[in-house]
Amino acid sequence: MSEWFVYMLRCADNSLYTGVTTDVERRVDEHNADNSVTKYTRVRQPVSVVYFEGAGSRSEACKRESQLKKLTKKDKEALVSD
Repeated sequence: MSEWFVYMLRCADNSLYTGVTTDVERRVDEHNADNSVTKYTRVRQPVSVVYFEGAGSRSEACKRESQLKKLTKKDKEALVSD
């Protein structure tokens, strides 16, 4: 079973994007690709990883992603600065 990760990216416009994956490095490369399927990051390239954490399953990763997306910008910034 693959380990899942929740990750946050810093976009070129200083916004934060949160997602889930089994391979953070590959996913960042995909976000930075000219043909990125993620519309949000496609127009905000380049992006870089500022935070990630492991999760035991896709379900757990998605639940954590949902929690992180509900945080205020201030709380997200505090999380990624630690």
